[in-house]
Amino acid sequence: MARNRRLILSPPSAVWALLSDGHRFGEWVTGTQQVLAADPDWPEVGSALKVRVGLGPLTLDDTSVVRICEPEHRLELEAKADPFGAARIAMNLIPWAEHTLFVLDWHPLRGPGTRMHGLPVEYLVKIRNGMMLTKLARIAVCEGGRARPTPAIS
Repeated sequence: MARNRRLILSPPSAVWALLSDGHRFGEWVTGTQQVLAADPDWPEVGSALKVRVGLGPLTLDDTSVVRICEPEHRLELEAKADPFGAARIAMNLIPWAEHTLFVLDWHPLRGPGTRMHGLPVEYLVKIRNGMMLTKLARIAVCEGGRARPTPAIS
């Protein structure tokens, strides 16, 4: 499992506002080229977000389904990207004074990713997820009126 943590200098409500707007995922989720569709009830349990992910001309469509939703606290998704299988993406927002400690866990559920899971793949996912949290933090801080960087927590 790849786990990343970041202190975001915005309250959980501001971070949740970004997570709960499916059409904004492309702004902060690394590798997302386009949000194709977001269910109107996103992020309620069972709602889905369809995105095109990839690098350059190499793309595939991914569907993320909400499995657990606790507004302003926890969001867990099952991301399906055939033919690569599916992964669990768990996001926890922990109040830290007036800020948010954001914990992101990624774990393959099924498909080839479960067989390739290990140190090299986990390392690459951790780098990707770190970039993603950096983008999320910048957006949350800028929209909250603060323009200072947020520290990464290892």
